Amino acid sequence: LSPPSQSRASSRSLLTSSRTPTVKSSPSFPQVTKSRMPVMKNSLEQQLACEEVYSPKYLAKLMDKYWTEASEREKQIQREEEKKLKCEKETEELYETIEQRLNSQLKITQVALPEVEPEDETEMPELTEEMMAVIRRAERSRGEVLVNAHKIQITVKDIGTLRGLNWLNDEIINFYMQMIVTRSGNGKFCSVYAFTTFFYPKLKEGGHATVKRWTKKVDIFSHSLILVPVHLGMHWCLATIDMASKVITYYDSMGGNNTNCLKCLADYLKEEHLAKKGTPLDLANWSQVIAKQIPQQMNGSDCGMFACKFAEYLSRRAKITFSQQDMPYFRKRMIYEIVKNTLLHP
Repeated sequence: LSPPSQSRASSRSLLTSSRTPTVKSSPSFPQVTKSRMPVMKNSLEQQLACEEVYSPKYLAKLMDKYWTEASEREKQIQREEEKKLKCEKETEELYETIEQRLNSQLKITQVALPEVEPEDETEMPELTEEMMAVIRRAERSRGEVLVNAHKIQITVKDIGTLRGLNWLNDEIINFYMQMIVTRSGNGKFCSVYAFTTFFYPKLKEGGHATVKRWTKKVDIFSHSLILVPVHLGMHWCLATIDMASKVITYYDSMGGNNTNCLKCLADYLKEEHLAKKGTPLDLANWSQVIAKQIPQQMNGSDCGMFACKFAEYLSRRAKITFSQQDMPYFRKRMIYEIVKNTLLHP
């Protein structure tokens, strides 16, 4: 048997435990501190963070890339500029060499026209009322052929190029040149031959071979003066080959210096002489001249008129005395002359 004291203590312990309610302990959770809170990122930020452009090194990388390209481009530009300057220098030296050769071999000069014995100065004929009636009828024609001569038909459309400030067409200039040629056959003036307006562009493009057949039945060396209308696309000029004076002259009412035209005609003369005469033509005693101190046009429309009037005056060895002020009169006069197929004098 156990001692009585221990029995009583045990009894009190059981009694106390039976009276004290049982308290359930709450589940323990890990303590979360502020420093351990997870940072939430939205999807756009995460997506942008993956892009290269948001990298701190991107700007430096970009600058390095394009700086390199810009630097290389600058070097290339500098190289091209150096090449350009070199080419310009070589071209300038080449032109100087060519100019020296032309001046020494072809004797190209830019001088005033030599004085010629002019015709007696006479006033230009007045256009009478009868002449004006012919001119008005031609201008008001309804499209029929007004004149058919020199293997050229002139219609009211062609006559219309002589009105106002219109540009002259090929038909008008060719017809006028042929009237000059016809007049030269009367014995009063020097013998004249005129090429058509299509001759020079063809010659310039392909040389003598392309126009060799144009003079199949013509000996240009038997004429005193050769007229060559020169069409430069938007501008009419005149070149002449004076067999008597041995000079090739270029007339430009806008002051142009077309030495290429002179050389082209000189080469043509040599090849034409070789083809027709069987011997080369010696141009040592020939001169090539850019005509200066000649009338100049004051508008952009009368170049064809100036070319025609240069030809007409030169064909009768007359001193060139007309001016821009005479062009309205000459336009009316040329309508009458073409319709009547007769040149007025002087």
